[in-house]
Amino acid sequence: MFTTGQLVFAVSFFIIFVIAMIYSYRSDKKLHRKNYKGNIWVLVGFLVFVGLLLFLKSFLKD
Repeated sequence: MFTTGQLVFAVSFFIIFVIAMIYSYRSDKKLHRKNYKGNIWVLVGFLVFVGLLLFLKSFLKD
């Protein structure tokens, strides 16, 4: 399905991409802590809302 060259390119691209993302995240870690403080509550609220919708869907289905 894929040639050897395509597989080598895909694997090397993936490895280099992951390394670049890790490096980028580590260099911006302090800035993210400062600017995005408290975002965990937005995630919790979103998950509770989705859970409530799923509960209501299953409750009202019967």
